[in-house]
Amino acid sequence: MEAKILEQYRLWKEQAVGDADVVKELKEMEDCRERLEDAFYRDLAFGTGGLRGVIGAGTNRMNIYTVGKASQGLSDHVIRHFVPAERKIAVSYDSRIKSDLFARVACSVFAANGLQVYLYPQLMPTPCLSFAVRKLGCAAGIMVTASHNPSKYNGYKVYGADGCQITTEAADEILKEIEKLDLFRDVKTIDFEDGLKNGSISYISEEVYTDFVEAVKGQSLLRDEAVDKNAAIVYSPLNGTGLKPVLRTLRESGYTNITVVKEQEEPDGNFPTCPYPNPEIKEAMALGMEYAKRQKADLLLATDPDCDRVGIAVKNAEGEYVLLSGNETGMLLLDYICHRRTETRTMPEDPVMVKTIVTMDMGERIAAHYGVRTINVLTGFKFIGEQIGLLEKQGKADSYIFGFEESYGYLSGSYVRDKDAVDGAFLICEMFAYYASQKIGLLDKLEELYRTYGFCLNTLHSYEFDGSAGFARMQEIMKTFRNGVSSFGGKKVVGLLDYAEGLDGLPKSDVLKFLLEGDSSVVIRPSGTEPKLKAYISVSAKDRETAKKAEKKIAGELEKRFGK
Repeated sequence: MEAKILEQYRLWKEQAVGDADVVKELKEMEDCRERLEDAFYRDLAFGTGGLRGVIGAGTNRMNIYTVGKASQGLSDHVIRHFVPAERKIAVSYDSRIKSDLFARVACSVFAANGLQVYLYPQLMPTPCLSFAVRKLGCAAGIMVTASHNPSKYNGYKVYGADGCQITTEAADEILKEIEKLDLFRDVKTIDFEDGLKNGSISYISEEVYTDFVEAVKGQSLLRDEAVDKNAAIVYSPLNGTGLKPVLRTLRESGYTNITVVKEQEEPDGNFPTCPYPNPEIKEAMALGMEYAKRQKADLLLATDPDCDRVGIAVKNAEGEYVLLSGNETGMLLLDYICHRRTETRTMPEDPVMVKTIVTMDMGERIAAHYGVRTINVLTGFKFIGEQIGLLEKQGKADSYIFGFEESYGYLSGSYVRDKDAVDGAFLICEMFAYYASQKIGLLDKLEELYRTYGFCLNTLHSYEFDGSAGFARMQEIMKTFRNGVSSFGGKKVVGLLDYAEGLDGLPKSDVLKFLLEGDSSVVIRPSGTEPKLKAYISVSAKDRETAKKAEKKIAGELEKRFGK
């Protein structure tokens, strides 16, 4: 084992005495080389997604020391770029283990550095943080969350003054500030309660939260139509932050026939009934599906722990519940928004839809049908938020009508600059009620879209590579793919887009997109937040079965290439 790792370990045993859990874990790992190495072989990575990692002791873990160091680096960045009157920061947190503690630690560091801190008095969704940054005129914001990761994870998202997650440039600057620091000697802090007393830390008012809810309700595309809002809805916040804002928004908008999944109702960072609290995963939706069957519900909704993603299920003709993919829900919402804006004559002069490069290309065809311009951006909703900001600078913020990504993220307005599952849930219920009033189900509408624009199947496959050896293996795999691949699953590669040096004006990113014959593609990229490689497969075909067969062949070949 490297001497550097052992030196770090000894230092932590001496200095890291402020959290009993950390002290206990340091003692336990003393005789376990593998645990010790993984905890100290690197500093927890900081990037455009901020921090994210396993909760525990060590430089490669989420704990009060790594959170404190990141907060000091962010404070130094704010002080460097903003005059004293502008040095304000908003803070929110979700239901994860130690989220409230990490939020208080961050607030204490910000306040010690002279920043005016605004903290939500209770856990709140990520979009509420983005909203508060803009509403309160802050220089930055942080959201303590690991989004949809398993319970052993936590994280720390950083937002700029525009309410977007930070850019690559800002992340690099903040990282340089962080790297200058010794996490035991250089982090300034004050007592949290003292900060509340002297006013350097204050709680965000109920008025700001109410303004957020009103902004979501303002996204309604219904006018005076007689729409029946009595659909039976089952909702699960997956033990996260969505319960209060989602229910409040829906109930105030007339949707009152709502049953909440009891076991997943209250905040609980252990996620006892959904170990992977991600609405993209069937297992996370399983309990909600059981509720829907018992209640004979019309619609199932589930939001992830920080309530920026929403998944849905609806009944088919046989009465069985079908989970929709993020692409399918996004296309339905896009078509609904375009249809209603056209119908109500509220379509802006130069309408714009923004999607990520791994999101189904069929969305572009739907947009074109309505005369809506599509902007494609890199993976990550921050790039969609960035485009809204650019439109705003041109005096054309109203041109933005919708943005979505395949990973269940949607946003229909410019009031926040991140995906918003409160808005997503609200629009899904409205869309369902609107079509139901015309005796049209969402699955019927989806099939109509496929008939009109052609069938397309998009899937995501993730491959885990844990630890330092896994990290090296991921780099090796990306290098191999960059050296050239002639085909996937029998489909010839007709083009390769390598975003490493930046393409189409987009920032540099470790992403490869292989264009295949027959309007199909494979995108491969390392996750920015987890030790995973992600592969996005898109297959266009004459029908669903043909697409499934082609996708299965491509996926099987990828598994072999990844050694899985």
